Amino acid sequence: MGGYVYHVLNRANGKQRIFHTPEAYAEFERLLYEANEQFAMRILAYVLMPNHWHLLLHPRQDNDMPDFMRWLTTTHAAKFRNKTNTVGEGHLYQGRYKSFLVDTDSYLLTALKYIERNPVRAKLSVLPEKWRWGSAYRRVHGTKKERALLAVSPTPLPYRYRAWIHEAEQLEELDEIRRSVNKGTPFGTEGFLTHFSRDRNKRK
Repeated sequence: MGGYVYHVLNRANGKQRIFHTPEAYAEFERLLYEANEQFAMRILAYVLMPNHWHLLLHPRQDNDMPDFMRWLTTTHAAKFRNKTNTVGEGHLYQGRYKSFLVDTDSYLLTALKYIERNPVRAKLSVLPEKWRWGSAYRRVHGTKKERALLAVSPTPLPYRYRAWIHEAEQLEELDEIRRSVNKGTPFGTEGFLTHFSRDRNKRK
């Protein structure tokens, strides 16, 4: 549904690597630009990892996210197979992308930090903004054009963003968001989820 924020992710089939080289990461980022231009998606955060990726999306209209994600994943899979000479070798991704509704209150900032600190938790980078293939890098080191890919968050980022993103998540926060990912459940308060359910029923 449009107007809400979603944590979206997908993983490679069989835990294989998706990104083997800097060029492979850069290619996916170029596709993010193209998809953003075609579907005017509001991208709040993202990170690309060796065998999976996370996006934090804020679609405007009800069909925006399915259209955006369908184009992004199918185009990327086709380009990957062509460039690696693996056409006909099965699915690149383990299945359809997963998406989880996110409460736009403090839950949104928790999800954003979780996404941007992914390389630190995986011990791929000592700091979030040191990982070249994510929105933390763009916010801190990106050019004006690179930062333009990121939309304004409906929940403002902390004033001292860099210091905030360096602080590790609380264990309770990690447990809660991981439950959302593992169980495929929304990430938010009961009141927010009730509001979402009522809004969805009105649109039917």
